[in-house]
Amino acid sequence: MKITRNEAIAHLRKVLIRRRDALRRALAGDLSLLKELRGQSRGDVADFALDAAQDEISSQLAEVESRELTNIESALDRIRDGSYGNCETCSEAIPLARLQALPYATLCIQCQRESEKDTSRRGGADWGRVIDSGGADTDVVFGDFELDPI
Repeated sequence: MKITRNEAIAHLRKVLIRRRDALRRALAGDLSLLKELRGQSRGDVADFALDAAQDEISSQLAEVESRELTNIESALDRIRDGSYGNCETCSEAIPLARLQALPYATLCIQCQRESEKDTSRRGGADWGRVIDSGGADTDVVFGDFELDPI
């Protein structure tokens, strides 16, 4: 049985809501953990260094989670106003495979690539590449992956 685009978007809405709720819980926990860690003032220099490192990691994770939460909220707004699933640049429908991989995508793959080229020309980060810092000098390019259409 083949599902329609509207059914797929309804399913993605549920996925987005579950992820949003999980991120909200995680962020609430991260913030309370940071406050708790800062309230503990006993220990030696090594404990303080470890606490500072843990605070930094928790803070960075909270920032990433917060950014994702913002993207999810925006996607849910687009679902409500009927613009979800359409590329913000060319207005074409974003393929369902892309939306399933990244439910808060706002650009089709072609426009995303163009955006990344423009950013790299201006000296910004090239988010189209993932670098494995585990010792190997190999890059994985997102364009190397094929997505199966639904």
